[in-house]
Amino acid sequence: MGGRVFLAFCIWLTLLGAETQDSRGCARWCPQNSSCVNATACRCNPGFSSFSEIITTPTETCDDINECASPSEVSCGKFADCRNLEGSYHCMCSPGYELASGAKTFKNDSENTCQDVDECSSGQHQCDNSTVCFNTLGSYSCRCRPGWKPKHGIPNNQKDTVCEEMTFPTWTPPPGVHSQSLSRFFDKVQDLRRDYEPGLAESSIRSILQALDELLEAPGDLETLPRLQQHCVASHLLDGLEDVLRGLSKNLSEGLLNFSYPAGTELSLEVQEQVDRNVTLRQNLAVMQLNWNLAQKSGDPGPSVVGLVSIPGMDKLLAEAPLVLEPEKQVVLHETHQGLLQDGSPILLSDVISAFLSNNNTQNLSSPVTFTFSHHSVIPRQKVLCVVWEHGQNGCGHWATTGCSTIGTRDTSTICRCTHLSSFAILMAHYDVQEEDPVLTIITYVGLSVSLLCLLLAALTFLLCKAIQNTSTSLHLQLSLCLFLAHLLFLVAIDQTRHKVLCSIIAGALHYLYLAAFTWMLLEALHLFLTARNLMVVNYSSINRCMKKLMFPVGYGVPAVILAISAASRPHLYGTPSRCWLQPEKGFIWGFLGPVCAIFSVNLVLFLVTLWILKNRLSSLNSEVSTLRNTRMLAFKATAQLFILGCTWCLGILQVGPAAQVMAYIFTIINSLQGVFIFLVYCLLSQQVREQYGKWSKGIRKLKTESEMYTLSSSTKADTSKPSTACWDYSHSLSSQHRCHPSIWEA
Repeated sequence: MGGRVFLAFCIWLTLLGAETQDSRGCARWCPQNSSCVNATACRCNPGFSSFSEIITTPTETCDDINECASPSEVSCGKFADCRNLEGSYHCMCSPGYELASGAKTFKNDSENTCQDVDECSSGQHQCDNSTVCFNTLGSYSCRCRPGWKPKHGIPNNQKDTVCEEMTFPTWTPPPGVHSQSLSRFFDKVQDLRRDYEPGLAESSIRSILQALDELLEAPGDLETLPRLQQHCVASHLLDGLEDVLRGLSKNLSEGLLNFSYPAGTELSLEVQEQVDRNVTLRQNLAVMQLNWNLAQKSGDPGPSVVGLVSIPGMDKLLAEAPLVLEPEKQVVLHETHQGLLQDGSPILLSDVISAFLSNNNTQNLSSPVTFTFSHHSVIPRQKVLCVVWEHGQNGCGHWATTGCSTIGTRDTSTICRCTHLSSFAILMAHYDVQEEDPVLTIITYVGLSVSLLCLLLAALTFLLCKAIQNTSTSLHLQLSLCLFLAHLLFLVAIDQTRHKVLCSIIAGALHYLYLAAFTWMLLEALHLFLTARNLMVVNYSSINRCMKKLMFPVGYGVPAVILAISAASRPHLYGTPSRCWLQPEKGFIWGFLGPVCAIFSVNLVLFLVTLWILKNRLSSLNSEVSTLRNTRMLAFKATAQLFILGCTWCLGILQVGPAAQVMAYIFTIINSLQGVFIFLVYCLLSQQVREQYGKWSKGIRKLKTESEMYTLSSSTKADTSKPSTACWDYSHSLSSQHRCHPSIWEA
């Protein structure tokens, strides 16, 4: 029985093997997407994979390989995407691109010819009639047509942009103003608004400007309104005109437009796609320059608008409009021109212009706008200002200088630079200039001229007179040189304001020289004090040596440091419109006044202490020494030291009130003659110097006498034909002179 079962099992295995093999000896149980290797093994087809490379059991499967999954060795190239297939893959161009051949798929990067599809020209877009299709790389966008704008809350420049038709901006008469002329003007505006269509933008702009030109040429009953109401009407007209021109110009096609009218009203307007460049709008009497980026409104990539309108007739409504200055400019004008006259209204030199952009946020521009105005000639006693019209809370307004600065001005033109846009003009404001007193001018020039001569003689004396040369003489010499150079530069160059750079250099040189002079005055006072204190002290020589070492670094180094700090911080404040000196703006003048006030205060204290020391010292000496003559001489020298040490500069502080004129005369006389006091005290009143002067005088007279004798002897001997003797006499004369007057030659 067992043998039969075993035989049946063997027969069944034989039959099973025969059923699982085909005629080629391959296994028929290979899974789907695989192929037979031999009778007992299978392998997955390309594009499929299994757990093991060779399949030996029917339970294994072949799964699809995703060739496009990351990380992938497949590269389709730029503007293309990989698409996986069952057991394979292919590449397709990204949406918005297509193959140059027109085929739909390709296999690898080398076959990639994907290029942008112009959906707008091919009609493959969904922009409606209110928008314009703009092709972009790989896509497109819909922008509102001219005369249309995006609906509220819907951004422009999208595929799903929804637009609504733009209307004529609202412009109504100002409330509370009763004027037939103004009513007729606004009736015309309302007629244009009622019949407006986007295609009529240019003609509407022309009609509005013509109506405004006619209104301002013949204001009619507007001129009878109170001044304040006239200013309110002008503000309303300027505001409304800017809004209307900005709104209507967006419906214009790209390009440059220029309109002009009989009364002088002009409009220059440019519409362009956004570009990174500067734009210049020119009119007969005004030029505006700005960067085009300023015109672009945030979030609006469409065409931009830049406009400049000139309205000369507006000056009739803005007559006697007030000018409000910034506090800083008030201080500067007060210090430089004694302030603007309060009872005089500014005069309009130029036409009133209004600038506008498609970007209505123009209060704080990222880069300044430059205006060049042509205007009437500037006359004396007038200050030219670049001003902007500021609208007040009451609907009126005033002229202001906020955000605008005057870059340069000539007789008939002025350049302004502003950081915001509105209505601009050039004002000529009267200012009160205190006329120069001719007597003070004469005193200044005569006094400084005499001082120059005395300082030159004093410097030569200190250099040539060896008998008096010491530390004190060195101080006198440096002070004399600094004052001489400062006074000379003041006389010849203080008014050289035509060339700004040269004027700044002159102002810097004067700043340094006068600071150096005052520093040497401080060293003079310090040396005088130390000399008085150490008259009977043993260590006086050591102090004298210390003074010699430090006086040059201090005398010339300290002024150089002050000048360097001032020039590095605000170099543009060297040189004023009328003088080559320091500008008072932002307290810059205190770069000179501060050290000077400190020095003459210290000098005054040192001088008083020195007088006290000398008084005590003289009282202890023999009464015979203190004769009346010596007392008077000491008193005179002490008083003269006040002038020499610059203590009298404190008189400049006293030039206020009723006594200002008197103090000005005293201040000018004393300080212009400082060089005279130096020569008088240190030279003429010095016994050693007078003795040296006497020796020089005798030597000069003897030299002159011997020269005359030699000339006479030479002519006589020439007649007797004895030139050799004459030569010997001349040689002998020089030799004897050298022996008799050695001080001349040594000097």
